[in-house]
Amino acid sequence: MKTEYEKMVCGEYYDSLSEEILVHVRRARALCDRLTEFKSDEEEKSRIIKELFGTTGEKVAVNPPFTCDHGEHIHVGENFFANYDCTIMDACDVRIGKNCLLGPKVSIFSVGHPLDAELRAKRLAIAKPVTIGDNVWIGGNAVICPGVKIGNNVVVAAGAVVTKDLPDNVLAGGNPAKIIKKI
Repeated sequence: MKTEYEKMVCGEYYDSLSEEILVHVRRARALCDRLTEFKSDEEEKSRIIKELFGTTGEKVAVNPPFTCDHGEHIHVGENFFANYDCTIMDACDVRIGKNCLLGPKVSIFSVGHPLDAELRAKRLAIAKPVTIGDNVWIGGNAVICPGVKIGNNVVVAAGAVVTKDLPDNVLAGGNPAKIIKKI
């Protein structure tokens, strides 16, 4: 029988408030709090991010406050930057390529809850990986939903809600986000 953590990372319904899951969440919260403590020390912030995230490039920067569920499922490439108040809910893999910029208040969700009210009442959640290519800029207040894949060289306009995959070399915006033009 699978543990709740195993169910989570495999994309099955899992108890989002099980003690097994909360151990990981508490670790991430503590490290996110440390980021805020060292908000003026770029070297220490980088060290904390490298401890928090699953993998990183050499050069990464995050402006606190920053929030994530687990941290260990976040994988970012070289020259990653997240501006103030970014949230990454990483119940399963969130993979972000190199040279990516996240504007203020960007939210990336790899987790959601069932539509069925009875299942939600049981505290169940389900995770789907998010993949973001290289050279992507996501504007402030944009939301990336579970299971979305964003190609290379994409710009997501501020305030967009990305519910479907985006191919390479496009500008997308709106709610739900639609391709505005090729770039």
